[in-house]
Amino acid sequence: MPEGLINVAYIVAAVLFILSLRGLSKQETARKGNIYGAAGMLLAVIATILGGHVDSLGTLMLVMLVGGGIGLIVARRVAMSAMPELVAILHSFVGAAAVLVGIVSHMEPGNLAGTELLIHEIEIVLGVFIGAYTFTGSVIAFLKLRGSIGGKPLTLPLRHKLNLLLVLSSVLFGVWFVNGNPEEQILYLMIIIAISGLLGIHMIMAIGGADMPVVVSMLNSYSGWAAAAAGFMLSNDLLIITGALVGSSGAILSYIMCSGMNRSFISVIAGGFGVAEGTAVVVSQEFDGKEAQSITAEETADLLRGAKQVIVVPGYGMAVAQAQHIVHEITKNLHNRNVSVKFAIHPVAGRLPGHMNVLLAEANLPYDIVFEMDEINSEFKAADVVLVIGANDIVNPGALDDESSPIFGMPVLEVWDAKTVIVLKRSMATGYSGVGNSLYFRDNTRMLFGDAKDSLNKVSALLN
Repeated sequence: MPEGLINVAYIVAAVLFILSLRGLSKQETARKGNIYGAAGMLLAVIATILGGHVDSLGTLMLVMLVGGGIGLIVARRVAMSAMPELVAILHSFVGAAAVLVGIVSHMEPGNLAGTELLIHEIEIVLGVFIGAYTFTGSVIAFLKLRGSIGGKPLTLPLRHKLNLLLVLSSVLFGVWFVNGNPEEQILYLMIIIAISGLLGIHMIMAIGGADMPVVVSMLNSYSGWAAAAAGFMLSNDLLIITGALVGSSGAILSYIMCSGMNRSFISVIAGGFGVAEGTAVVVSQEFDGKEAQSITAEETADLLRGAKQVIVVPGYGMAVAQAQHIVHEITKNLHNRNVSVKFAIHPVAGRLPGHMNVLLAEANLPYDIVFEMDEINSEFKAADVVLVIGANDIVNPGALDDESSPIFGMPVLEVWDAKTVIVLKRSMATGYSGVGNSLYFRDNTRMLFGDAKDSLNKVSALLN
């Protein structure tokens, strides 16, 4: 395939990737954005295969079929509640690929010499450093999101100095790698990989559960830069463009997520806050002299039946219970009764940026009744009933009125302004940040205990 035609194919693929990102920015165009992205990747793969640099087409096709088959099976089997950890582990593959590309690029540098060789070696150092950090960090994030590792941050003494020492050590070995002889270079490269991998483990272990949504988007950014570094090592323009798109968009998303939590990006990287998810910091059902008031499914149905305006706040509990479809059924039922139903989405609800939007889209909820926090916060005062389904930190009044709270200053959904707030939870345990929630003890709050899906099924049956 002529070089010029390959470049044209790469440009078209890059445009499709840009259109994909644009489409994914809105729910209405997300499906089209996915199609653009898949088409761009298919075109890129075909152009690469036909570029004349593939020595064993049969081996490549076999590997692609195996990998594609595994991806298809995983995509079909994974539950939406497990999507955050799937994304995290996929980021680790990108990091591992960058490390392997760096090692191979060093072993087969081609006919480079002088300044070109120096630049290539710097690219290798940066590629393996970012790649190893992304790999180990993503694995730790996967284990945390899966629950194999607790959400409590690992805060070692002098941990910031330790991180700085690891970074400086990597720089030092990088300098030795660039100036060393071939026999020493591979040793220095392996040491850089080990140091950056250890840094990734320590940095992500130090981030608490409340910051995990930011961690996912941050690692997404790192995986993009790792891919871009691999593109430089392979002299592949499209890989550089694609990596830069992913890296920059992930960085922007991380900034948006940090703004949604009133947290600086540096403070998230340095270490999070909170304890392990589900820690019952509220030993009894009393708080500051007030007692949490429970409610039954029958009473919930009566309140919904008599309401004129209902706002639903979905959280990770809805994802775990896979209750999005029954929520859709209740929404249709209420619409048939001329009850206005809207959905309020917090930027960091769930374990993944846009997690709740994806769940609601899967259940075919109309896009025009789903609103972001800034759009709907002023409407809670007019709501008769607010249904909080498995959300904790994003509806915590302590973020606004308790200066001693770790989440003080974090923008939240002000659900307590509604006439009645119904919170669906399994127990009085805390959320992922481990911070107690005074909302549960307010006079206008009622607790509907139990699995969210089971509780809502009962409510739906009573509404019919």
